[in-house]
Amino acid sequence: MIAKRIVFAGKVQGVGFRYATKEIARSFDVCGWVKNMPDGTVELQIMAETAHELEAFLNELTEESSVAHHIQSMHAQVIPPLEGVKGFRIER
Repeated sequence: MIAKRIVFAGKVQGVGFRYATKEIARSFDVCGWVKNMPDGTVELQIMAETAHELEAFLNELTEESSVAHHIQSMHAQVIPPLEGVKGFRIER
C-alpha cells in the first residue's frame, strides 16, 4: 500500500473540486478522503495498492479533469497507510 497527503492551492473551493475528486476516485482502485481547509486549500489523503494506480488517479485529477485548471500548486508527501478507511468520501 502507498498513501499520500496532497494539499491543493488555487481556486479549489467553491468550484466542485471535492465532488470531481470523488467522481474520479470511482474509476480507480483507491480509497481515502478529500476536504476543504480553513485557509482555502483542499486536502486529499489517498491510498492505493500500487504507486501506478495512485499516480494514474492523480494524473486524471490534475491533468485531465474539469477542475484541473483551478490548481495553482500542490504539495504532496508520502504518509503511512490510512487505517480503517474504506472507499472514498468527502470530509466535512
